[in-house]
Amino acid sequence: MKMQKCMCSTGVLESIQGPEDLKELKLCCLQTLAEEIRAFLIDKISQTGGHIASNLGVVELTIALHTVFNSPTDKIIWDVGHQTYVHKVLTGRKDSLETIRQMNGISGFPKTTESVHDSFNTGHSSTSISAALGMARARDLLGEKNSVIAVIGDGALTGGMAFEALNDAGNSKTNLIVILNDNEMSISKNVGGMSRYLSRIRTEPIYYKVRNDFQSLVDNIPAIGKSARKIFHKFKGSLKYLLLPGVLFEELGFHYYGPIDGHNISEMRDVLQKLKEMEGPILIHVCTKKGRGYTPAEEKPQKYHGISPFDIDTGKVIKKSNGSFSNVFGRKLVELAQEHENILAITAAMPEGTGLSLFSERYPKRFFDVGIAEQHAVTMAAGLAVKGLRPFVAIYSSFLQRAYDQILHDVSLMNLNVTFAIDRAGIVGEDGETHQGVYDIALFSTLPNITMMSPADYDELEKMLDFTVEQGEGPIAIRYPRGQGKRNIVPDIPIEYGKAVKLMDGEDITIAVTGQRVEAVMEAAKELQLQGIHCDIIYYRFIRPFDVDVLCKSANKTRLVMTVEDHVESGGFGSIALSKLNQANINVQVEVVAFPDKPIEQGRRDLLFQKYGLDAVGLQERVVKMLKNKEAYGEIKCLKNV
Repeated sequence: MKMQKCMCSTGVLESIQGPEDLKELKLCCLQTLAEEIRAFLIDKISQTGGHIASNLGVVELTIALHTVFNSPTDKIIWDVGHQTYVHKVLTGRKDSLETIRQMNGISGFPKTTESVHDSFNTGHSSTSISAALGMARARDLLGEKNSVIAVIGDGALTGGMAFEALNDAGNSKTNLIVILNDNEMSISKNVGGMSRYLSRIRTEPIYYKVRNDFQSLVDNIPAIGKSARKIFHKFKGSLKYLLLPGVLFEELGFHYYGPIDGHNISEMRDVLQKLKEMEGPILIHVCTKKGRGYTPAEEKPQKYHGISPFDIDTGKVIKKSNGSFSNVFGRKLVELAQEHENILAITAAMPEGTGLSLFSERYPKRFFDVGIAEQHAVTMAAGLAVKGLRPFVAIYSSFLQRAYDQILHDVSLMNLNVTFAIDRAGIVGEDGETHQGVYDIALFSTLPNITMMSPADYDELEKMLDFTVEQGEGPIAIRYPRGQGKRNIVPDIPIEYGKAVKLMDGEDITIAVTGQRVEAVMEAAKELQLQGIHCDIIYYRFIRPFDVDVLCKSANKTRLVMTVEDHVESGGFGSIALSKLNQANINVQVEVVAFPDKPIEQGRRDLLFQKYGLDAVGLQERVVKMLKNKEAYGEIKCLKNV
């Protein structure tokens, strides 16, 4: 590769409009560029918030990739995708980075509709190798000539789908490059056998040098016979098992190269240039440091994985959180575990995010972080429950989708005492479409034996956890939102299984609501009272079983029903209410207030609630509109909410 230009003195980053601009730069300019990108990222993300530690760790790797390969002809697929800010900067989106993860701004993840350089939409873990293998096979079938590269972290490699793809790709002999970005982290510190295996490779890389040197030596021996070659191959096999037991990737069919310093642009560029023409599947093991170049992120990469706006000099978050549903869950579970020795906690690589860090410290033998393996987490919980223990499985709503079959087959059909703490249920905000937890009611409401609850506030979440331990039987799911909540939103009324709670009496309209949207409904109702409109408000602690009697009684009185939820319209709480009213032959006007059946974009939660009419003001307007059309009594109507 011919390096021509030196622009170190004039500023390199400003001259980069696309990946092609990298190919003419000298090595010194690429190194300067890496420093400038780090400073640029720290400056911008300190203002907007976002994924900073993972991006600081892949600056040189991203530069090397775009220097050697020709995007978008060559396809680069980023696993998870939260480490693609550098990629976005180098592919024409530098000036838009200040809008990242904001409403109407650029995505915090790869998005094919955003740029031709984003080859595949990602947001969840362990998908890159499967997608890359599909693209590579399509390339071969179509007779095209281009490289396909999957970039996957060691954390994502703990996901079962990644192993399935490695197994298939290694057997396929298809030209494919997998870059293993090994920083010893996912969001939290990596756990499990794969982590230990990679750690050993990092500390014992001698085999690969010995293998290459020995191969060259044998190849240079003139007229070596078949028997001698057989002896060599047998010796080579013994050597690799002696120095590096397992050699997992080579046994799967990959040509393994590494470990390589992921912060050495020259070394990575040379390796990539040599291997891009090689036949068959290749795995390049690159070692990087999460948070590199910013001391607070290097020292606490978990904290800076995804962070709110922060002060660059101190590293401190500018606006501190006043707690969250996750933290309330974690503290309450510790309290319950003190009283009940059969309580266990399970998470999938998210102890901090799910509020379980304190539990892991207090009860390390009763805490299990299984890595990014949601399916395994659920079925393992089933195994624990079979033996009379009570596992709590805490996983984000959008990640728990991966374990649908395990929830059905291994838990609900067997009616086991497993509790699912569904964190980040509803809108999550800035992470956008791939992370919005707006499908879990539909997922759980069709499964046999499952009880589903959704708290209005912190107190209700604690009561539901108490109820689960003291009275709960069979599988129970508790869905609660991301971020902050409040206390004392609803009265202190004991939980009665399957029963809803009347919060306000009125004769004009029935509002049935579940979850944190109770607060917005109550605010709207108080304002409506000032207009002479009186609402009959029913808070559904239980989504399943559904309290149909209280709804039918209220609907017969008001003849108008509105359901409110933080979920998509189809298959959600409103759909259940409509079905129950229909079964009871209650013909009234009904409006389902929910998110529309389309991907819900990124943006602050409050702005998304406002946009889709799920805030207090929007709910007031909907009630007034329904009352103006109150003459339509003859049939159930589900009005459009967009």
